[in-house]
Amino acid sequence: MASGVQARVLIAAADDSTAGPLAEGLDRLGWRTVTARRLAAAEAALADLQIEAAIVDMASFGAEAEAVAARLKTACAPRRMPVVAIASPDPALADLGFDLAIAPPLHPAQAAMRLETLVRTAVSEEEFELRLETFADRGLGLDLPRPETTPFRVLAIGEPAPQFLALSNALRRNGADVVGAFTAFTAFDYLHERPFDAVVLWEGDNPNEALSITGGMRRNTRLYHTPALLYLRADAGTTSAEAYHRGVTDVASAETAEDETARRVVELARSHRRQRAVREALEQARRSGLMDAATGLFTRDLFAEHLMRLARAARARNRPLSVCVLKVAEKPDLRAPRAGGWMSRAIPQIGSMIGRLVRVEDTAARLGPEVFALALPATPLHAGRAAGERIAAVIGCTAFEAGEGNQPFVVEFDVGAAEITSPEGVGRALEEAAAAAAGRKAG
Repeated sequence: MASGVQARVLIAAADDSTAGPLAEGLDRLGWRTVTARRLAAAEAALADLQIEAAIVDMASFGAEAEAVAARLKTACAPRRMPVVAIASPDPALADLGFDLAIAPPLHPAQAAMRLETLVRTAVSEEEFELRLETFADRGLGLDLPRPETTPFRVLAIGEPAPQFLALSNALRRNGADVVGAFTAFTAFDYLHERPFDAVVLWEGDNPNEALSITGGMRRNTRLYHTPALLYLRADAGTTSAEAYHRGVTDVASAETAEDETARRVVELARSHRRQRAVREALEQARRSGLMDAATGLFTRDLFAEHLMRLARAARARNRPLSVCVLKVAEKPDLRAPRAGGWMSRAIPQIGSMIGRLVRVEDTAARLGPEVFALALPATPLHAGRAAGERIAAVIGCTAFEAGEGNQPFVVEFDVGAAEITSPEGVGRALEEAAAAAAGRKAG
């Protein structure tokens, strides 16, 4: 790890042949790493650093392996930290506290993709705990995340080759319901009609088609998180590295036993269901009666209360926390829409757009008639500012009605951001962000 760079991932592995290439690859992809050879060293690193996730080479720990996940999670408590096992997927690993098991060899691009999802799920779980407390103070309860208990739904895409059919049978033996789609068109029809817990792609004679399906999934916000395993034929024309960089979640070769591949698909499906359950639980807040009636966002007072709770939790969990303010810019061409009331009519739509554009673990609020705020947990200042600017750019591409005979108008935002470093600094940070959005220095 470069000097002065904050490590995000702990790799616990005694063997440099495992840790070295993985650490180098993750560093290049922006997931800075720190490596621990022994469990005690790993625990010490977690106590001192803002580690977001851990990857454990199970072969390195022998008799200690069963206790690794529990000890690592205890070392960084109350911060939630996903722990990934490099091992053949096994339901028993979940009982030991591992959030995901990935069969070796673990490619850095594959790891980065899974880490992004797992870390967001951990932050979402922390956010749900805090919203439970905030809403309870207002006399409102939220339902806990409830993972489904029905069989996993797997979409198998590709020509009915013997190996692919054998994998489908193995998936059914492992408790999954399998739906077959022979073409990309049929596959996307199924994907848009119903939710699936995982997708299996057969490389077949046209590997580009399989990768194009994955690319289409990653460009779709609803399908983005759905895991996809690429099943390579014996004379595969696609490398694992290429597949991972194209958005494939896991790769199985023709030499991999069907039951092993099926267990890997079921493991991906189990992890995906957990993530979806947490997201759906957080969505309850937006449907509560405590939100701003016009926009569906947090009200000013509810936001202030929750932001203070977020700040206390961020300090306890050793996580960054940023706040961002978006204020509708003062522009000459908005005078007529304001005077005619068209701006006021657009605000509910703008607020709704902001609510859809933030991550589910973020808190969006309406502070004033034309002022919005975002609380961004586990987010440093530069990322918080980038999030606000991205939202402003998207809304800036939307035209709003200005009445019959008038040209539609567009809305631009002045954006300000600040990082909250302590609960005592919440008011000051919000003031700094608001002042930056207004183009002036905080008083």
